[in-house]
Amino acid sequence: MRVPYSYLEPQFADIDGYLNDVKDFVKTGDFTLGAKLEEFESKFAAFTGVKHAIGVNSGTDALILSMKALGIGPGDEVITCVETFIATHGAIAATGARPVFVDSTEEFLIDCDQIEKVITDKTKAIVPIWFTGNAPDMERILAIAEKHNLKVVEDSCCGIDASIDGKKAGSFGDTGSFSFHPLKNLNVWSDAGMIITNDGALNDKLRLLRNHGLATRDEVDIYGVNSRMDTFQAVIALRLFPQVPAITDARIANAAQIDEGLKNVKQVTVPIRDPKVRQNYHLYMLRVEDRDALQKHLVDKEIEAKVHYPIPLHLQKCAARLGYKKGGFPVCEKHAAEIISLPVHQHLGPEQVDFMIDNIKSFYKKG
Repeated sequence: MRVPYSYLEPQFADIDGYLNDVKDFVKTGDFTLGAKLEEFESKFAAFTGVKHAIGVNSGTDALILSMKALGIGPGDEVITCVETFIATHGAIAATGARPVFVDSTEEFLIDCDQIEKVITDKTKAIVPIWFTGNAPDMERILAIAEKHNLKVVEDSCCGIDASIDGKKAGSFGDTGSFSFHPLKNLNVWSDAGMIITNDGALNDKLRLLRNHGLATRDEVDIYGVNSRMDTFQAVIALRLFPQVPAITDARIANAAQIDEGLKNVKQVTVPIRDPKVRQNYHLYMLRVEDRDALQKHLVDKEIEAKVHYPIPLHLQKCAARLGYKKGGFPVCEKHAAEIISLPVHQHLGPEQVDFMIDNIKSFYKKG
């Protein structure tokens, strides 16, 4: 039985509706910052419970432009979790600021106990990450930020439809950033992103920054870049968008089935699940013993297990200038040797999930 990691083929198996939308859109010629993009921005703002949503080129650009709009640049420091995808750290570096790392919790989230220890007079912001689609402790992070007069730029790129007590990812901080990369639960066939905010002045500045700083076709208010979300991408997003809650519900159900099936396997550590959090399970990650052998066993059984990520980012070549050493972030380093990501997407059936569970159990039973 094959258990694929990617869900794109079944998600877009019924392609005619999308193509008909595209055909209708092409006839309009409304390709740049068009009406369909405005419609998607309005619906995304309403969905996340904020006043403004600004479509941009990628989730990475959403982070970069958010920090630039907040005045973060060379000489500044920005605190974030060491355990994440490189885009978060790269976005901080792209502003000219210095990424400052904090270790992770056993739930793969920023350890709030360590944040104040690394705040200096150069610190300008905290970037909490909704890694795996789970929620960092936003209440505590906001309290720390207020105490030290820091900005909060949420990396909620993995957090579409995730929430804490019903309050959506990205709506807590000064801005929230989202990705519509093909493997996100809301995707647009290529890279794109969104910034959300309740701050009207920030909204105005972000709209300038994403479009060369143009106030009109002939007037340039500030130096900006070309980071527009294509209106074509919004056409795709608008058709898929109504399915997002059901997609999340299906992933939650599959994750719960795996949690239950593996809870008594001593070689497997299932993260604690906070009942206040609606976790969208962009990644379903576990800590396991003998990870590499287990992954090979699963792949041999056509179960497409992945590893996110085997080399801690503070030990990557790109971070050498930051001066971090092995042993500096022991939780993250331990995770790098133990984490495994299992397919959990909405197109899996219960029998496929059971097949994964049974093969993990049989691996350790034989071991």
